[in-house]
Amino acid sequence: MIDHEIRIIPIRGIPEAEPGASVAELILRGLEQSDLVGEPGDILVVTQKLVSKAEGRIVRLLDIDPSPLAQEYAARWERDPRQVELVLRESVRIVRMDRGLIIAETRHGFVCANAGVDLSNVPPGYAALLPCDPDRSAAIIRRELRELRGWEPAVIVSDTFGRAWRNGIVNVAIGVAGLRPLRDYRGQHDTYGNELRVTVIAVADELAAAAELVMGKTEGCPAAIIRGFAYEPGEGTARELVMPPERDLFR
Repeated sequence: MIDHEIRIIPIRGIPEAEPGASVAELILRGLEQSDLVGEPGDILVVTQKLVSKAEGRIVRLLDIDPSPLAQEYAARWERDPRQVELVLRESVRIVRMDRGLIIAETRHGFVCANAGVDLSNVPPGYAALLPCDPDRSAAIIRRELRELRGWEPAVIVSDTFGRAWRNGIVNVAIGVAGLRPLRDYRGQHDTYGNELRVTVIAVADELAAAAELVMGKTEGCPAAIIRGFAYEPGEGTARELVMPPERDLFR
């Protein structure tokens, strides 16, 4: 039986990240501004945008020379050809191009809109790209927090994805360190004694989505602590959340 209280605490006052900045140090400054102290068992959820800015994954659109394909598609749907070009460069596979939207597979294996290229929460004329290795980014944040403050939370790097057959977008985990991202109930029995055969819960995605409820998209709050959730510690990665091609019925 699950019998515990879960708290989701926004970390406010985190400074704007510059290329080369330590995300861990920025988080610690936010904790001080928010009068918070990290505790054992905490889960730290950090937005992709904060990580991308610190890792220099911000691109000036003026520096992008769009290809003929990008120019043609952008003209047809009144898009910025430089953004379209960035999407094409960040993609390893185009799933669908229609009505101005590009659904693409990134080199991480994520299938998402515009290959994660985003113009929000960055200065005008710039675009943010996904971190090169979000799992590594999460591991670095966790290690530096341990070294700087003796605080070793599980870390999730989150981003906003759409969902097939559902309206609206939700935050999901694109990077994980210190926790198992999936909870496997297969082989266990429900309250009626039925054996569960296929139930595997994407715990990291659920935590990322929950954290967004207090961070918001326009609040300037790029991190939150989830406290009180009994997660399974381990060396999990967000790659475990990606559907293997051989099981993808829509590929």
